[in-house]
Amino acid sequence: MRFLLTDEQREFARSLDALLTAADTPAVVRAWAAGDHGPGLGLWRRLAEAGVFALAVPKAYGGVGPLPVETAVAFVELGRHGVPGPVVESVAAAVLLGAVGGPAAGEWLPGIADGTAVASLALEAYGPYALDADVAEAVFVVAGDELRPARGPGRPAFSMDPARRLFRPEAGGEAVASGARVREAATAAGTWATFATAAQALGCGEALLRATVAYAEQRTQFGVPIGSFQAVKHRLADTLLGLEFARPLLYGAAVELADAPGSGAAVAAAKVAAGEAAYAAARTALHLHGAVGYTEELDLAWWLRRARPLRDAWGTPSACRARVLAG
Repeated sequence: MRFLLTDEQREFARSLDALLTAADTPAVVRAWAAGDHGPGLGLWRRLAEAGVFALAVPKAYGGVGPLPVETAVAFVELGRHGVPGPVVESVAAAVLLGAVGGPAAGEWLPGIADGTAVASLALEAYGPYALDADVAEAVFVVAGDELRPARGPGRPAFSMDPARRLFRPEAGGEAVASGARVREAATAAGTWATFATAAQALGCGEALLRATVAYAEQRTQFGVPIGSFQAVKHRLADTLLGLEFARPLLYGAAVELADAPGSGAAVAAAKVAAGEAAYAAARTALHLHGAVGYTEELDLAWWLRRARPLRDAWGTPSACRARVLAG
């Protein structure tokens, strides 16, 4: 299959790239990790104005979705620029609420679409944690066949990435829906979360590779740029191949989601490929940058810290491989 983005989709990617470049996202990430959410929430509203969060919200609730291909385009850019916050979780929550329907959908989906409501999500099948729950106006929890809003963000847990803060939500909220439709909606939401995280990982890997190529062109050893060494060229080429192999899998999964949810095997395959490629890009970046890659003064450190959590979030490699085999 040969997949090409339309002119409108490519222009959407360029507009998001320009918006995020102008926003100085490394500074936003640093502020978010330090507990200052103001710049991040300001960026959140601008992304909402660009239509990012409306992509997964049904038209009946003020959105334009679901549009998986455009979601992939958007989340590659969010990953490339390292946008903090529960962006994946808000999209997954929109899918969940849209599938469940009822008063909760009418209450929350318009706000998710226009950026006035930040949501996070914890699904029992993927672990008990919700990302950045202390920032979200609502944290939705699915356990068994019940959907409940958490009573509070709960206690924070350790995260390898200071800008991806994990919380165990407080239980006890009143159930807003239950039964088979909640289980089906949770499955769809989990698939979308896996899909959006794969797109984020691909963008993160691309950012790491781009920064490493630029460094290899500037750093000299024995009087020549290290990028001229055959071993370095091979390492960079292998990293590029991994990312380019993941890209068609991601958009193939988007086409499957657009046609029908399916088994989720295509999404799982995309997640494995993108997650492993991003992690390989991080290892290459750290290897070729050397000790300077560890320093927090270098923006690269934030992308290095993010690659591994993205690889494991919303489906570890082993879990996704098992899903591919089962599918």
